Amino acid sequence: MKTIGFLGGYDKIDLVLYVARIITLAKKKVILIDATVNQKAKYVVPAINPTRTYVTEFEGFDVAVGFKNMDEIKEYLGYEDKPLDYDIAILDIDSPEMFQSFNAMKNDNNCFVTAFDLYSLKRGLEILSACTVPIKLTKVLFSKSMLKEENEYLDYLSLGYKIKWDKEIINFPIELGNYSVTVENQIISRIKIKRLSDHYKNSLQYLIQNIFAEEIPAKEISKIIKNLEKEV
Repeated sequence: MKTIGFLGGYDKIDLVLYVARIITLAKKKVILIDATVNQKAKYVVPAINPTRTYVTEFEGFDVAVGFKNMDEIKEYLGYEDKPLDYDIAILDIDSPEMFQSFNAMKNDNNCFVTAFDLYSLKRGLEILSACTVPIKLTKVLFSKSMLKEENEYLDYLSLGYKIKWDKEIINFPIELGNYSVTVENQIISRIKIKRLSDHYKNSLQYLIQNIFAEEIPAKEISKIIKNLEKEV
């Protein structure tokens, strides 16, 4: 099972839902683990009988909420003595405690997701204070203006942390239209991308190709996104 961490104080549940749906359509068995403090997935992903901890199916993949580590999920699903039966696990993490308890240092890939308000930046870097050895991270940056100075400011703030930034930087636009799509998706309990901006969809495609190059051909990801754009 390949494990992918999306780390940061920025609200990224919608991003990881988009990623999960697309790689599910590439015939990968996926579990999305909401290991955040507020557990937003509990409120935006429909569940028949939500309890303190549960796993529910949504849009072809599983969503786990309320668990403190991977062993708890294995116990819940009856896999105590064997590996979980998933191709890919996506972890949404926004605290040093969950970073440690899910052993995010050993993820196959980790993305640092942030906007440039000080809460998102400093809360995100607080998570990385749990790193005991250098960790490789891909920058996933949400911004209205995409300024070079913003990236340089992040580099400045992260000095002294055990971080090895990947050369790839993935920029997502902060646009009101994309937020409207998020709200609509939550109301209808679906994951649709048709009305997202072209910039957002292109960044989403690039992000998935960057992370899953070994598992999913780039042409297949492109085809899936084009098919999703046709959904009514």
